[in-house]
Amino acid sequence: MRQLNPEHLRVVAEAVNTCPFFELMSMRLESFAQRTSHLEIVLREKHLQPYGMVHGGVYAAILDAAAFWAAYADVDEGVGLTTIEIKVNYLAPVSSGRLIGKGRLIKAGRTICLAEADIEDSTGRLVAHGTSTMMVLPGLSFKGPSDVPPKFLAG
Repeated sequence: MRQLNPEHLRVVAEAVNTCPFFELMSMRLESFAQRTSHLEIVLREKHLQPYGMVHGGVYAAILDAAAFWAAYADVDEGVGLTTIEIKVNYLAPVSSGRLIGKGRLIKAGRTICLAEADIEDSTGRLVAHGTSTMMVLPGLSFKGPSDVPPKFLAG
């Protein structure tokens, strides 16, 4: 198995955490590695729908991002991913605290990846589950910093 470059992971996570969408959602990519990811959102009023609970779109965004970053480390350097299907199961409402997304890669292929993710609240209660199918796109370049270190260590 190819060994990920820790410096690449650090630079990419920093770029992800400062990208406009993650800042809008107040979402943080805490960690990602081969086959796994961990994201968090500290809930604010902007995440709530009119009934005072987290909007379903927030759950969907966390599940999509957690699945994506769980798959990212397993695809070749120089390719990108885009979600082509997402399935979300909403399991419990949340109105405050923190949401923790944990992604797991199920299968990475040459053209399609499948991953799943869970969301837990601050107490560890499962509040949502989802699966994401992603298309592998050769030549899709990362829009972060231009000096991203290589994804994999030589060897």
